[in-house]
Amino acid sequence: MAAKLTNLLKEGMSTRDGDQSSPKMPVLFIGHGSPMNAIEENEFAAGWREAGSRLPQPAAILCISAHWQTKGTKVTAMEKPETIHDFGGFPRPLYEVQYPAPGSPDLARATRDTIRERIVELDRAWGLDHGAWTVIRRMYPEANVPVVELSLDWQMTPQQHYDLARELAPLRRKGVLIIGSGNMVHNLGMVSWEHINTPGFAFDWATEAGEAMKRYILSSDHAPLINYTAQGRAFSLAIPTPEHFLPLLYSLALREPGEPVELFNDQPIAGSLTMTSVKIG
Repeated sequence: MAAKLTNLLKEGMSTRDGDQSSPKMPVLFIGHGSPMNAIEENEFAAGWREAGSRLPQPAAILCISAHWQTKGTKVTAMEKPETIHDFGGFPRPLYEVQYPAPGSPDLARATRDTIRERIVELDRAWGLDHGAWTVIRRMYPEANVPVVELSLDWQMTPQQHYDLARELAPLRRKGVLIIGSGNMVHNLGMVSWEHINTPGFAFDWATEAGEAMKRYILSSDHAPLINYTAQGRAFSLAIPTPEHFLPLLYSLALREPGEPVELFNDQPIAGSLTMTSVKIG
């Protein structure tokens, strides 16, 4: 796997557009929800497992997670990324989970070199946060696919994130599966704890925002999503802070004309969250 990835990344990376070294990989946005989805058998874990089974085998994964925000853009570049348990108050078995997928310094360097409009720093301190490993371990439980994370620069605007994401397109033809991991509707401050185990329950504003987001996604109308702060009260409640929404923009920016778009795990939970996930290509 490592040798194949190295060869793919070396072939034609200087030719950024139109390279056909490998069939073009699909792109995913995953609504990751609670870290408990990493160990509970539920419909969301089943949806991630099924999504993984339908994809071509990736040479590597590049994940943009809601849970790695930095000043400047960084990409993990270590051989063996740590499994980060970046949460609190959950049962002990969740903290005992390790996901020992290898990293890929080669992919980290290729990602850095592919992005021309921003300086990208190689990072050897972060690892895999729960926005990455809780989902990816369901798709690739053998931990045999290298995983690299790209951070969210909190100084950038949504348009700048979208534009940066478009620069990642050549990696799709290098066998790289690009995954954005967050939640389209994500307001933890308004969670209905009495409905925490009732998939399908949503507040009116969450339904309004979620349905509008899906219409824009399926019609490839990305401008209102990039300009989400101008979309009214429902959007402002659905996206009180941007970090869980921005990974969606990374995935949508990579859609090429004519590529199919489909939704899965399309369920609200606890009133103020949605697990809606997107497959492109």
